[in-house]
Amino acid sequence: MPQPTFTLRVGAFTSATVAALTLFTGIPNAQAQAPIVIKLSHVVTPDTPKGRAALRFKQLAEEGSHGQVKVEVYPNSQLYKDKEELEALQIGSVQMLAPSLSKFGPLGAKSFEMFDLPYIFQTEAQFQQLTQGKIGQDLLASLGSKGIKGLAYWSGGFHVFSANKPLRKPDDLKGLKMRIPSSKVLEASLRTMGALPQTMPFSEVYQALQSGVVDGTENILSSYTSQKYYEVQKFITLTQHTHTGYALIANKKFWDGLPPDVQAVLNKAVAQATEYEEQLVAQENKDALAALKANPKVQVIDLTPAEREVWRKKLLPVHQEMASRIGADLLKQVYQVTEAPK
Repeated sequence: MPQPTFTLRVGAFTSATVAALTLFTGIPNAQAQAPIVIKLSHVVTPDTPKGRAALRFKQLAEEGSHGQVKVEVYPNSQLYKDKEELEALQIGSVQMLAPSLSKFGPLGAKSFEMFDLPYIFQTEAQFQQLTQGKIGQDLLASLGSKGIKGLAYWSGGFHVFSANKPLRKPDDLKGLKMRIPSSKVLEASLRTMGALPQTMPFSEVYQALQSGVVDGTENILSSYTSQKYYEVQKFITLTQHTHTGYALIANKKFWDGLPPDVQAVLNKAVAQATEYEEQLVAQENKDALAALKANPKVQVIDLTPAEREVWRKKLLPVHQEMASRIGADLLKQVYQVTEAPK
């Protein structure tokens, strides 16, 4: 008996037909695509404002794209340490980072070192005004020449100093080995006070403090609780001498190559995660300060306005010292926003 034959008209195929054939025959659906994977690496713990904002971005990106995008968040230097992560982004080993702004100086973007200047910001509002305005957006755009797509600024808050001796005035830092991130400005600030700046990755700070490789450090308050520096530092002084900012960034080639609809979803996720991060910072640092003040292992030294003014005046010459490196014209524009220096 002759076998029956089937004639298939290709032009008549519809998505429903393909789906039915897939179900019936087990042939993979040619229209199905693997999700776009974004690896987002950072150096802090997941419970910090930056860490929580990274997770919020993941949630928003995945939900907004209906699974078309998958974000893998790697916190706490799981993939790369401070010095390694920017190179990893540039070569495409990761697609997104949220490094501190001081990381861009060694990359050749010296204008970003302005953010490390002592007492350049008096309030969080000034940081937001500067970064959301023309100056901040132009700086983000300038990263394009480094193969980096600047997406947004995130905040960390103001820095404090710590050591195993009370630091009530700048001279108390003389001779102390103080850990800092890689930053020519912070290095100059520490040397101005007679300290010995020691550059090392964020992930190595606790052990260095514990072993005595360094005598002290400086960072935002939430780092003292999340990294448990209070276990290895007896005194914290609320100098508020500089401000931490981060940039949420992506590999430019990767980002620019995304489909327009995916970019739109991710841009919206960035904006919403940034707003969320802004809300977290003030509360997290407030909670961290309360926790440190209640902790019997550490003594928190508050400063009167007059005492803090001694620190500010001691560090003010760093502005002039760094002006030629950062750009004198840029600093003039910044001072118009922040009202510094005086």
